[in-house]
Order: sequence, then structure tokens, then C-alpha cells
Amino acid sequence: MKMWRSVEGWCALWMHRHQSTINFLLLVVAYICYLLLGAGIFSAVELPYEKELREELRAIRQDFLSNHTCVSDAHLDKLLARALEASNYGVSVLGNDTDHNWGFVSSLFFASTVLTTTGYGHTVPLSDEGKGFCIFYSLLGIPVTLFFLSTCVERLVMLLSRRPVSYFHRRWAMSKSRLALLHATALAVIMAVIFLFIPSWIFVNLEKNWNFLESLYFCFISLTTIGLGDYVPGETHSKGASPHPQLYRLAITVYLLLGLVCVLVVMETFCELPQLIRFRQKFYQENVRDLDSETTNIIDRDHMSEQLTETADHTPPSDPQTVITSVSEQAETIRHNGTSIPYIPPSASAVN
Repeated sequence: MKMWRSVEGWCALWMHRHQSTINFLLLVVAYICYLLLGAGIFSAVELPYEKELREELRAIRQDFLSNHTCVSDAHLDKLLARALEASNYGVSVLGNDTDHNWGFVSSLFFASTVLTTTGYGHTVPLSDEGKGFCIFYSLLGIPVTLFFLSTCVERLVMLLSRRPVSYFHRRWAMSKSRLALLHATALAVIMAVIFLFIPSWIFVNLEKNWNFLESLYFCFISLTTIGLGDYVPGETHSKGASPHPQLYRLAITVYLLLGLVCVLVVMETFCELPQLIRFRQKFYQENVRDLDSETTNIIDRDHMSEQLTETADHTPPSDPQTVITSVSEQAETIRHNGTSIPYIPPSASAVN
């Protein structure tokens, strides 16, 4: 019996010491399961459509050869292979006399997709010189773009997230962690409306072959830098709907850059939530699990403040002459003593 208790205690101690490693391994297993689940669902949903499309193309090809006996099977295969090869380089056999993929504005759009790693694949360099320049251009441009985006995001997070949360925290005397969560949710909803739903409605009216789901799909795939390239504005064959294609492409470039910045702002806002910071600590190694002192003080102070607030709500006031500690006095105490104290909101009886 004592031996069993000793083994049980040793196992508990071992699990406690290696809790972060166990959590990390469980995270890896969960992520692999998520990948497998996605693969299974995509395969089950898309495979029937692929088979149907293959049968349709096979029937169309056979019908064409039957109606045009002067065209041999080998010549048709050669023509289709060349057309598909040109399409992979962004050149279509449909209307390629009026469209130029490498005009200045189109090249600017291509450069933005390269530097932001969106990479639609609708236009690619044709020459060896262009391919070589793309390597060196990306080698320098992608790190510079990441630095530029991180700088913009840091400024915007300070303006749109940290300052509003601090202001309303002081004004409403509300838990900072709870307030930050509400603010992050509201910011995500606002950004989704401005950069997802409204642009999707605009693309529905400008791209005649797109419905709302396809437009929303393009916006989401683009702003998350997935960039599959199956939907690209201005690449459909109903280009007559856009009287100014160059201006249209320039506006899309600006939209993608601004939208990417705003998506990163929302993600950074959520990453700074105290709840997520605590959750991430469960997967870190012991030597990197300690939070910085400022974040630790914020989380502990909010937690203690919530407990004291709940206690004060259920406890009747004992002295109507209670002294209300001001924010400046609390800050002065922190400076002198080097310790942090929780903010205690005044009760209604003390204010009266």
C-alpha cells in the first residue's frame, strides 16, 4: 500500500514538473487531428465535384472531335497543353489582345502580393531575368514588409486598443481583463464589417460573375494572405463592367494592404488579452513561462479587484465615513513601497 502511494506520488510529481511538456504534446496531437479532419472533409466535399468536372470536360472534348473531324486528337492535345501552360503564366487565350499583365499598375499589384506573401499565382514572371529578380526582390522586400507592418500595427494597437481600454478602465472602474475582451470582440466585429462584408458587397456589383459568398471568400482568403488565386478581381472575362481597369486594380492593391494591417491589429489585440496570455503559459517551458512584471501585475490586480468587488457587493458598509483612496495616492504608494495594490472601486454609500 505504501509502495503504491509512493508510485502515485512520484507520478503526480513528475506530471507537475513536466506539465508544460505534456500540454505541448497534447497540442501537437490536437493540431494533427485538426489537419486530418480538414483533409477528410475537403476530400469528401470536393472529390465528387472534381469527378463531375472531369467527366464534363471529357464529354466536351469528345464532342468537339466528333464535330470537327479535320482536327486530330494529337493536335488538339498540343493546343490545349500550350493554352494551359500560358494560363499558368497569367496569359489567357481569351481576350489576350487587350489585357496586359505587366503594365505598371498590374506590376504594382503583383509586387504587393509578393511582399505580403499573398501570392495569387494568377501572374508569374515569364523570363529568367524576371524570376531571378523576383528572388532577390523578395529576399529583401519580405523582411522589410514585415518590419513595416509590425511598426504600423504597434502604433495602431496603441491607438485603437491599449489607450481606449486604459481610458474606460479608469472611467468605469471595470476589470481590465474583462474590458479588454469586450473591446477586442467589438473591434473584430467592426473590422469584419468594414473589410469583409462591405467590400464583398462592392465586389458583387463590380464582378458580374461573383455572388456574395464568392466575394466574401476572396476577401477572407486575401486578407489572411492565403491567396489561392482562384478568384482575382479583374481577371474574369466580363471586364467590360469596369471602365477604368487600372484604377480598379490600384484600389484593390490599397484595400489589400490596409485590410492586412487591420487584420494584424485585431490579431495583436487578441494576443494581448490577459486570458490568452495565461492560457499560452501552459504550453511554455519553465524558463520562459514567467510573464513580464507589468503584465503579471495587471492580471493579479484585476483578479484581486474582482474578488474584492464581489465581496464588497455582499457586505454591508460599516462606516459611512470611509476614506476613498484616489488613483494618485495609490500610484504614490506604489512608488514608495515598490508594491502593487488592487484598485478598490468606491461603494455607493461611501460616495454618498
